[in-house]
Amino acid sequence: MAANPFDDDEGTFYALINHEEQYSLWPTFKPVPGGWEIAYGAPAGAPRQEVLAWIDSRWIDLRPKSLRDFIAQHEAEKSAAESAAVSGT
Repeated sequence: MAANPFDDDEGTFYALINHEEQYSLWPTFKPVPGGWEIAYGAPAGAPRQEVLAWIDSRWIDLRPKSLRDFIAQHEAEKSAAESAAVSGT
């Protein structure tokens, strides 16, 4: 069975990010897929553990950006409605 290139501790990698602010570990020998861009490791890549540590330090909330934005909007609307109810408007 072929080894998984994403598990290669000797390989070089990028951290990719998409429009939903989700990250991916990506081997440098593979083309960056559409919808993703290099967020860390350019131009030559970095060791796997270094890239994983970089991702771990930044990707705190695993929810997609669109979901975080939707929840924030809902909470703002709820707060505004509660404030209006308290003030009587």
